[in-house]
Amino acid sequence: MSARKHHEIWIEQCEAARAIKARYGPKAAFDYVVGEKLMNFARAASKHPEFAREFPRFISEVRRMFTPQEMRTHIAQLEREQGEKVGDVSEEDELFRESSAAATERIRQFTTVKELLTATELGTS
Repeated sequence: MSARKHHEIWIEQCEAARAIKARYGPKAAFDYVVGEKLMNFARAASKHPEFAREFPRFISEVRRMFTPQEMRTHIAQLEREQGEKVGDVSEEDELFRESSAAATERIRQFTTVKELLTATELGTS
């Protein structure tokens, strides 16, 4: 990674999401910051400790950006969209279909993100 600090990544992404929310609404902002950026960050955190250290702060900031109801609504929509994508695979897409191990890991990461975003309280040990 370049000289850019890991915390700067999620801070910039949250700032962008706030601008998206103001201009296009909460769904567009949620799709961007959770469906894309937070999920990518979760993947990186599973392999790189420097991302893993920043992951809780990213989650906390996203929780501040959306109401609990917005999060539940948009997470449910992301789940539906993912389910639709799985059932809608063309022959060309077969070449790019992820392995079952990769799909299982993506689902595990999504489930973890969902639980962290919708938990009543986040705690530390």
